[in-house]
Amino acid sequence: MRILHTESSRGWGGQEIRILREMVGMKERGHEPFLIVAKGGALAPRARALGFPVVEMPLSRRSAPLSALLLLFWMVRWRIQLVNTHSSWDSWCAGAVAKLLGKKVVRTRHLSTAIRSGCNSVLLYRLLADFVVTTSASIIPMIAKQSGRSIASVRSIPTGVMPGEICYKEDEIEDFRSSLGLKPDDFLVGTACFVRSWKGILDLMKAARLLRHEPGIRWVVIGGGHVDQYRHYVTEMGISDLFCFTGHLEKPYHAIAALDLFALLSTSHEGVSQASLQAAYLARPLITTPIGGLPEICLEGITGYIVPPHSPQSVAQAVLRLKQAPHLREKMGRAAHSLVMEKFLFEKTLNDMELVYNSL
Repeated sequence: MRILHTESSRGWGGQEIRILREMVGMKERGHEPFLIVAKGGALAPRARALGFPVVEMPLSRRSAPLSALLLLFWMVRWRIQLVNTHSSWDSWCAGAVAKLLGKKVVRTRHLSTAIRSGCNSVLLYRLLADFVVTTSASIIPMIAKQSGRSIASVRSIPTGVMPGEICYKEDEIEDFRSSLGLKPDDFLVGTACFVRSWKGILDLMKAARLLRHEPGIRWVVIGGGHVDQYRHYVTEMGISDLFCFTGHLEKPYHAIAALDLFALLSTSHEGVSQASLQAAYLARPLITTPIGGLPEICLEGITGYIVPPHSPQSVAQAVLRLKQAPHLREKMGRAAHSLVMEKFLFEKTLNDMELVYNSL
Protein backbone atom coordinates (compact mmCIF):
# COMPACT_ATOMS: atom_id res chain seq x y z
CA MET A 1 0.00 0.00 0.00
CA ARG A 2 1.27 3.49 -0.88
CA ILE A 3 0.72 5.53 2.30
CA LEU A 4 1.22 9.29 2.55
CA HIS A 5 1.88 10.81 5.98
CA THR A 6 1.37 14.56 6.33
CA GLU A 7 2.67 16.70 9.21
CA SER A 8 2.37 20.48 9.60
CA SER A 9 4.26 20.54 12.90
CA ARG A 10 7.89 21.58 12.60
CA GLY A 11 8.94 20.20 15.97
CA TRP A 12 10.64 17.01 17.04
CA GLY A 13 8.96 15.09 19.84
CA GLY A 14 6.90 12.00 20.52
CA GLN A 15 4.46 12.70 17.69
CA GLU A 16 7.13 13.03 15.04
CA ILE A 17 9.09 10.07 16.40
CA ARG A 18 5.98 7.90 16.12
CA ILE A 19 5.40 8.94 12.51
CA LEU A 20 8.96 8.05 11.56
CA ARG A 21 8.87 4.72 13.38
CA GLU A 22 5.55 3.85 11.75
CA MET A 23 7.02 4.60 8.35
CA VAL A 24 10.03 2.37 9.03
CA GLY A 25 7.82 -0.43 10.37
CA MET A 26 5.37 -0.30 7.49
CA LYS A 27 8.20 -0.30 4.96
CA GLU A 28 9.56 -3.46 6.56
CA ARG A 29 6.10 -5.01 6.11
CA GLY A 30 6.10 -4.26 2.39
CA HIS A 31 4.21 -0.96 2.30
CA GLU A 32 5.50 2.20 0.61
CA PRO A 33 5.41 5.22 2.96
CA PHE A 34 5.77 8.81 1.72
CA LEU A 35 6.01 12.04 3.70
CA ILE A 36 4.89 15.63 3.17
CA VAL A 37 5.95 17.95 5.99
CA ALA A 38 5.89 21.68 6.68
CA LYS A 39 8.93 23.46 5.29
CA GLY A 40 11.72 23.37 7.86
CA GLY A 41 10.12 20.58 9.86
CA ALA A 42 12.55 18.51 11.95
CA LEU A 43 10.99 15.27 10.69
CA ALA A 44 12.06 15.90 7.08
CA PRO A 45 15.85 15.36 7.28
CA ARG A 46 15.46 12.32 9.51
CA ALA A 47 13.00 10.67 7.14
CA ARG A 48 15.11 11.61 4.14
CA ALA A 49 18.19 10.07 5.76
CA LEU A 50 16.32 6.77 6.00
CA GLY A 51 15.57 6.83 2.27
CA PHE A 52 11.92 7.87 2.32
CA PRO A 53 10.48 10.14 -0.38
CA VAL A 54 10.01 13.49 1.39
CA VAL A 55 8.64 16.83 0.23
CA GLU A 56 8.74 20.00 2.30
CA MET A 57 6.13 22.63 1.50
CA PRO A 58 4.25 25.50 3.11
CA LEU A 59 1.50 24.04 5.30
CA SER A 60 -0.36 26.92 6.90
CA ARG A 61 -3.61 28.85 6.59
CA ARG A 62 -1.88 31.66 4.67
CA SER A 63 -0.55 29.25 2.05
CA ALA A 64 -3.71 27.16 1.69
CA PRO A 65 -4.19 27.47 -2.11
CA LEU A 66 -0.53 26.68 -2.83
CA SER A 67 -0.52 23.85 -0.28
CA ALA A 68 -3.59 22.28 -1.87
CA LEU A 69 -2.10 22.44 -5.38
CA LEU A 70 1.18 20.92 -4.23
CA LEU A 71 -0.57 18.18 -2.28
CA LEU A 72 -2.70 17.38 -5.32
CA PHE A 73 0.40 17.18 -7.53
CA TRP A 74 2.35 14.88 -5.20
CA MET A 75 -0.58 12.59 -4.36
CA VAL A 76 -1.15 12.01 -8.07
CA ARG A 77 2.55 11.69 -8.91
CA TRP A 78 3.21 9.22 -6.09
CA ARG A 79 -0.04 7.32 -6.82
CA ILE A 80 -1.01 7.51 -3.15
CA GLN A 81 -3.65 5.03 -2.00
CA LEU A 82 -4.21 6.18 1.58
CA VAL A 83 -3.44 9.40 3.49
CA ASN A 84 -2.60 9.54 7.21
CA THR A 85 -2.76 13.09 8.60
CA HIS A 86 -1.33 14.08 11.98
CA SER A 87 -1.76 17.77 12.91
CA SER A 88 -4.53 20.30 12.51
CA TRP A 89 -3.67 22.22 9.36
CA ASP A 90 -2.31 19.31 7.32
CA SER A 91 -5.48 17.41 8.26
CA TRP A 92 -7.62 20.18 6.80
CA CYS A 93 -5.62 20.58 3.62
CA ALA A 94 -4.51 17.01 2.90
CA GLY A 95 -7.87 15.65 4.01
CA ALA A 96 -9.74 17.85 1.51
CA VAL A 97 -7.37 17.01 -1.36
CA ALA A 98 -7.52 13.29 -0.57
CA LYS A 99 -11.31 13.37 -0.59
CA LEU A 100 -11.25 15.20 -3.92
CA LEU A 101 -9.18 12.34 -5.31
CA GLY A 102 -11.36 9.69 -3.70
CA LYS A 103 -8.61 8.47 -1.33
CA LYS A 104 -9.18 7.12 2.17
CA VAL A 105 -7.99 9.23 5.09
CA VAL A 106 -6.84 8.22 8.57
CA ARG A 107 -6.60 11.09 11.06
CA THR A 108 -4.23 10.35 13.94
CA ARG A 109 -4.93 12.53 16.97
CA HIS A 110 -1.78 12.50 19.12
CA LEU A 111 -2.98 14.82 21.90
CA SER A 112 -5.51 14.10 24.63
CA THR A 113 -6.92 17.63 24.79
CA ALA A 114 -10.48 18.36 23.74
CA ILE A 115 -11.19 19.08 20.11
CA ARG A 116 -13.13 22.19 19.12
CA SER A 117 -16.84 21.53 19.03
CA GLY A 118 -19.25 22.44 16.27
CA CYS A 119 -18.46 22.49 12.54
CA ASN A 120 -14.72 22.10 13.19
CA SER A 121 -15.05 18.65 14.71
CA VAL A 122 -17.69 17.49 12.20
CA LEU A 123 -15.62 18.55 9.21
CA LEU A 124 -12.18 17.53 10.46
CA TYR A 125 -13.03 14.31 12.27
CA ARG A 126 -15.92 12.98 10.20
CA LEU A 127 -16.21 14.44 6.70
CA LEU A 128 -12.45 14.68 6.05
CA ALA A 129 -11.52 11.40 7.75
CA ASP A 130 -12.62 7.82 7.20
CA PHE A 131 -11.11 6.62 10.47
CA VAL A 132 -9.70 8.35 13.55
CA VAL A 133 -6.80 6.94 15.54
CA THR A 134 -6.01 8.33 18.98
CA THR A 135 -3.06 7.61 21.24
CA SER A 136 -5.24 7.55 24.35
CA ALA A 137 -8.55 5.82 25.02
CA SER A 138 -9.73 8.71 27.20
CA ILE A 139 -10.46 10.97 24.23
CA ILE A 140 -12.49 8.50 22.14
CA PRO A 141 -16.00 9.22 23.57
CA MET A 142 -15.54 12.97 23.17
CA ILE A 143 -14.35 12.69 19.55
CA ALA A 144 -17.21 10.35 18.67
CA LYS A 145 -19.81 12.60 20.31
CA GLN A 146 -18.59 15.93 18.91
CA SER A 147 -17.95 14.69 15.39
CA GLY A 148 -20.95 12.39 15.13
CA ARG A 149 -18.70 9.45 14.28
CA SER A 150 -19.46 5.89 15.24
CA ILE A 151 -17.36 4.67 18.16
CA ALA A 152 -16.39 1.75 15.91
CA SER A 153 -14.50 4.12 13.61
CA VAL A 154 -12.37 5.64 16.38
CA ARG A 155 -9.65 3.53 17.97
CA SER A 156 -6.91 4.08 20.51
CA ILE A 157 -3.53 2.82 19.27
CA PRO A 158 -0.83 3.97 21.72
CA THR A 159 2.76 4.35 20.63
CA GLY A 160 4.44 1.25 22.02
CA VAL A 161 8.06 0.85 23.05
CA MET A 162 10.75 -0.88 21.04
CA PRO A 163 12.74 -3.06 23.47
CA GLY A 164 15.61 -3.43 21.00
CA GLU A 165 16.22 0.32 21.17
CA ILE A 166 16.17 0.58 24.95
CA CYS A 167 19.72 -0.52 25.56
CA TYR A 168 22.64 0.80 27.58
CA LYS A 169 25.67 -0.42 29.49
CA GLU A 170 25.48 -0.88 33.24
CA ASP A 171 28.43 1.41 33.83
CA GLU A 172 26.53 4.20 32.04
CA ILE A 173 24.06 4.22 34.92
CA GLU A 174 26.79 4.71 37.50
CA ASP A 175 28.49 7.31 35.34
CA PHE A 176 25.23 9.24 35.02
CA ARG A 177 24.55 9.20 38.75
CA SER A 178 28.14 10.23 39.42
CA SER A 179 27.82 13.11 36.96
CA LEU A 180 24.98 14.45 39.11
CA GLY A 181 27.15 14.23 42.21
CA LEU A 182 25.03 11.51 43.81
CA LYS A 183 26.16 9.38 46.70
CA PRO A 184 25.63 5.60 46.32
CA ASP A 185 22.55 5.58 48.55
CA ASP A 186 20.91 8.73 47.22
CA PHE A 187 17.31 8.41 46.02
CA LEU A 188 16.90 9.88 42.52
CA VAL A 189 13.52 11.16 41.35
CA GLY A 190 13.24 12.34 37.78
CA THR A 191 11.23 12.95 34.67
CA ALA A 192 12.11 12.68 30.98
CA CYS A 193 10.39 14.89 28.43
CA PHE A 194 10.69 17.71 25.95
CA VAL A 195 10.30 20.49 28.49
CA ARG A 196 7.10 22.45 27.86
CA SER A 197 4.77 24.52 30.02
CA TRP A 198 2.35 21.64 30.55
CA LYS A 199 4.87 18.96 31.59
CA GLY A 200 4.55 19.85 35.28
CA ILE A 201 8.18 20.82 35.77
CA LEU A 202 7.35 23.59 38.23
CA ASP A 203 5.24 21.17 40.30
CA LEU A 204 8.18 18.76 40.42
CA MET A 205 10.42 21.59 41.60
CA LYS A 206 7.93 22.60 44.28
CA ALA A 207 7.81 18.99 45.52
CA ALA A 208 11.62 19.06 45.72
CA ARG A 209 11.40 22.21 47.81
CA LEU A 210 8.91 20.58 50.17
CA LEU A 211 11.29 17.65 50.68
CA ARG A 212 14.52 19.61 50.70
CA HIS A 213 15.20 18.72 54.33
CA GLU A 214 14.71 14.97 53.75
CA PRO A 215 18.20 13.48 53.47
CA GLY A 216 19.35 11.73 50.31
CA ILE A 217 16.62 12.78 47.81
CA ARG A 218 17.83 14.25 44.53
CA TRP A 219 15.87 15.40 41.46
CA VAL A 220 16.57 15.57 37.73
CA VAL A 221 14.83 16.63 34.53
CA ILE A 222 16.06 14.62 31.53
CA GLY A 223 15.50 16.32 28.18
CA GLY A 224 15.73 19.52 26.21
CA GLY A 225 13.12 22.05 25.21
CA HIS A 226 12.28 25.21 27.14
CA VAL A 227 14.68 24.38 29.97
CA ASP A 228 15.99 27.91 30.41
CA GLN A 229 12.55 29.08 31.51
CA TYR A 230 12.91 26.97 34.66
CA ARG A 231 16.55 27.21 35.67
CA HIS A 232 16.14 30.38 37.76
CA TYR A 233 13.54 28.69 39.97
CA VAL A 234 16.22 26.31 41.26
CA THR A 235 18.01 29.20 42.95
CA GLU A 236 14.84 31.01 44.00
CA MET A 237 13.50 27.88 45.71
CA GLY A 238 16.78 27.08 47.43
CA ILE A 239 17.16 23.66 45.77
CA SER A 240 20.19 24.31 43.55
CA ASP A 241 22.13 21.54 45.31
CA LEU A 242 19.30 19.03 44.83
CA PHE A 243 17.75 19.68 41.41
CA CYS A 244 19.39 19.63 37.98
CA PHE A 245 18.66 19.54 34.24
CA THR A 246 20.54 17.30 31.79
CA GLY A 247 19.49 19.01 28.58
CA HIS A 248 18.71 16.93 25.50
CA LEU A 249 20.00 13.35 25.47
CA GLU A 250 19.66 11.58 22.12
CA LYS A 251 19.38 8.21 23.88
CA PRO A 252 18.20 8.80 27.46
CA TYR A 253 17.66 5.17 28.44
CA HIS A 254 20.63 4.92 30.82
CA ALA A 255 19.47 8.13 32.50
CA ILE A 256 15.92 6.81 32.97
CA ALA A 257 17.36 3.51 34.23
CA ALA A 258 19.42 5.49 36.76
CA LEU A 259 16.25 6.79 38.42
CA ASP A 260 14.75 5.22 41.52
CA LEU A 261 11.37 6.76 40.69
CA PHE A 262 9.89 8.25 37.51
CA ALA A 263 7.43 11.15 37.69
CA LEU A 264 5.47 12.84 34.90
CA LEU A 265 3.16 15.56 36.22
CA SER A 266 1.55 16.78 32.99
CA THR A 267 -1.33 19.20 33.31
CA SER A 268 -2.76 18.78 29.77
CA HIS A 269 -2.18 17.45 26.24
CA GLU A 270 -0.71 14.09 27.28
CA GLY A 271 -1.45 10.88 25.39
CA VAL A 272 0.22 7.63 26.40
CA SER A 273 3.63 9.07 27.20
CA GLN A 274 6.65 7.44 25.56
CA ALA A 275 8.90 8.39 28.46
CA SER A 276 6.49 6.83 30.96
CA LEU A 277 6.36 3.66 28.88
CA GLN A 278 10.15 3.54 28.70
CA ALA A 279 10.41 4.01 32.46
CA ALA A 280 7.81 1.29 32.99
CA TYR A 281 9.68 -1.06 30.65
CA LEU A 282 12.80 -0.36 32.72
CA ALA A 283 10.83 -1.43 35.81
CA ARG A 284 10.66 1.98 37.43
CA PRO A 285 7.67 2.79 39.67
CA LEU A 286 5.66 5.78 38.46
CA ILE A 287 4.02 8.91 39.76
CA THR A 288 1.76 10.63 37.23
CA THR A 289 -1.28 12.86 37.00
CA PRO A 290 -4.60 11.50 35.67
CA ILE A 291 -4.19 13.44 32.41
CA GLY A 292 -4.92 11.82 29.05
CA GLY A 293 -3.40 8.37 28.67
CA LEU A 294 -1.13 8.48 31.73
CA PRO A 295 -3.52 6.37 33.87
CA GLU A 296 -3.29 3.65 31.21
CA ILE A 297 0.34 3.16 32.29
CA CYS A 298 0.31 4.34 35.89
CA LEU A 299 -2.23 2.00 37.46
CA GLU A 300 -3.05 3.35 40.91
CA GLY A 301 -1.39 1.24 43.60
CA ILE A 302 -0.15 -1.30 41.04
CA THR A 303 2.50 0.36 38.86
CA GLY A 304 2.62 3.62 40.80
CA TYR A 305 0.58 6.46 42.25
CA ILE A 306 -1.68 8.99 40.53
CA VAL A 307 -1.66 12.52 41.97
CA PRO A 308 -3.83 15.54 41.14
CA PRO A 309 -2.41 18.13 38.72
CA HIS A 310 -0.78 21.17 40.36
CA SER A 311 -0.39 19.32 43.67
CA PRO A 312 3.25 19.36 44.80
CA GLN A 313 2.18 18.27 48.28
CA SER A 314 0.68 15.06 46.87
CA VAL A 315 3.82 14.48 44.81
CA ALA A 316 6.02 14.94 47.88
CA GLN A 317 3.91 12.50 49.90
CA ALA A 318 4.06 9.86 47.14
CA VAL A 319 7.82 10.28 46.72
CA LEU A 320 8.42 9.92 50.45
CA ARG A 321 6.17 6.88 50.67
CA LEU A 322 8.01 5.09 47.87
CA LYS A 323 11.43 6.11 49.14
CA GLN A 324 10.63 4.47 52.45
CA ALA A 325 9.29 1.25 50.84
CA PRO A 326 11.95 -0.41 48.62
CA HIS A 327 9.97 -3.65 48.38
CA LEU A 328 6.91 -1.75 47.15
CA ARG A 329 9.05 0.06 44.56
CA GLU A 330 10.37 -3.27 43.31
CA LYS A 331 6.87 -4.76 43.15
CA MET A 332 5.48 -1.77 41.24
CA GLY A 333 8.45 -1.79 38.89
CA ARG A 334 7.90 -5.45 38.01
CA ALA A 335 4.19 -4.79 37.42
CA ALA A 336 5.02 -1.82 35.19
CA HIS A 337 7.40 -3.90 33.07
CA SER A 338 4.82 -6.69 32.72
CA LEU A 339 2.15 -4.19 31.64
CA VAL A 340 4.37 -2.85 28.85
CA MET A 341 5.23 -6.33 27.62
CA GLU A 342 1.55 -7.27 27.55
CA LYS A 343 -0.03 -4.15 26.04
CA PHE A 344 2.47 -1.55 24.90
CA LEU A 345 5.03 -2.95 22.49
CA PHE A 346 5.53 -1.12 19.19
CA GLU A 347 4.96 -4.34 17.28
CA LYS A 348 1.36 -4.16 18.54
CA THR A 349 1.18 -0.52 17.41
CA LEU A 350 2.15 -1.59 13.89
CA ASN A 351 -0.23 -4.55 13.91
CA ASP A 352 -3.15 -2.35 14.93
CA MET A 353 -2.31 0.42 12.44
CA GLU A 354 -2.01 -2.11 9.64
CA LEU A 355 -5.43 -3.51 10.53
CA VAL A 356 -6.90 0.01 10.25
CA TYR A 357 -5.19 0.61 6.89
CA ASN A 358 -6.33 -2.73 5.48
CA SER A 359 -9.90 -2.20 6.68
CA LEU A 360 -10.10 0.91 4.51
